[in-house]
Amino acid sequence: PFVHFLFGICCPLKIEPLIYNSFAQYLVKEKGYDKELLTVTPEDWDFCCKGLALDLEDGTFIKLADNGTVLRASRGTKMMTPEALAEAYGKKEWKHFVSDTGVPCHSGKYYFYDNYFDLPGALLCARVVDSLTKQNSDQKTFDFWKDIVAGIQHNFKMSAFKENSGLYFPEIKRDPGKYLHSCPESVRKWLRQLKNAGKILLLITSSHSDYCRLLCEYILGNDFEDLFDIVITNALKPGFFSHSPSQRPFRTLKNDEEQEVLPSLNKPGWYSQGNAVHLYELLKKMTGKPEPKVVYFGDSMHSDVFPARHYRNWETVLILEELQGEEAWKPEESEPLEKRGKYEVPKTKLLNTFSKKWGSFFIDSVSQRENSEDSLVYTWSSKRINTYSTIAIPSIEAIAELPLDYKFTRFSSNSSKTAGYYPLVNYTNGLIE
Repeated sequence: PFVHFLFGICCPLKIEPLIYNSFAQYLVKEKGYDKELLTVTPEDWDFCCKGLALDLEDGTFIKLADNGTVLRASRGTKMMTPEALAEAYGKKEWKHFVSDTGVPCHSGKYYFYDNYFDLPGALLCARVVDSLTKQNSDQKTFDFWKDIVAGIQHNFKMSAFKENSGLYFPEIKRDPGKYLHSCPESVRKWLRQLKNAGKILLLITSSHSDYCRLLCEYILGNDFEDLFDIVITNALKPGFFSHSPSQRPFRTLKNDEEQEVLPSLNKPGWYSQGNAVHLYELLKKMTGKPEPKVVYFGDSMHSDVFPARHYRNWETVLILEELQGEEAWKPEESEPLEKRGKYEVPKTKLLNTFSKKWGSFFIDSVSQRENSEDSLVYTWSSKRINTYSTIAIPSIEAIAELPLDYKFTRFSSNSSKTAGYYPLVNYTNGLIE
């Protein structure tokens, strides 16, 4: 089948302190929060772990098992003891849990942290709870989330890049090399191979066009537009997949400013906003096929993988950085190097390495709530991965040197829970190896 590869722009590496400071300085300078929020120690980052949910009312962070029960929890950064955990949650489903793994990641009552751009915000929110609790030890409910949202709007509103407002964009523009890594030549070569093989390549990002251009020129080169047939910016995912054309029409762009609304999408090019329905109609036109096949790559379950699979039934590839930590994975010894693709384990400790506070992203023990021997359970994040992802890979680079016709083992209800991870993995003692 004709395959289309779509790419979301992933969070650049080593950018976490900048994201944290962008919000913290706003809270301190504009909203009067404690200046202690501006100081972060290396040990503080251990709190960051994908898959956590923040209860916006009581300031509690939780880690869920696949059945909706609470595995671990903290109030602010202070972890709950097994006794406190049992008293607060017992063995019941978390109050906001919905058994269907399509439960929204964001609501007015909770917020799930599922990508690395979000995680510095998790640490900041936890420290805000610590600070407010320190000022008033009897405080049981909190109302700081509106200030976090205001900080997001201040730093990341659509005009912020052009206006040099906030802390984030001005710093990225001043020294992009401090925060961004150029794309390996193997990935650029892979993209060219796909295009030369007749595939239609698309890039879809929720970033505005000016920021997207800066990232892509630095990461992929000044000729990056030649690699993609269609570029869609300000896509406002996940709404791009779930909303109707009338709710989210495409717009043209001129000098990075949105122009007129388009009644349909008729040709390749660079567009803003939009919806998957009109995009798919264009793919039908470009391929001459009634049901062209789409493979979507993304690093967020909430914004990329879940909506692409749930609303559009596209094939999905989750970019799962947790697979790349040295202690987190190793390839199957039986698989030859030439078939594994080129991949080197990072030499520096990143946020995706194992959290001492929260344990593995994939699996955890419930021994702290039982008097019997340890019992390992899958996390809610694991369940979503093998439910909505076709496969999960540590990075594009990990597969860039594989043959284009390489056949991956997919996640399936008829196979093991780990079947779709590439390289293949096995869960052991709360880690994957």
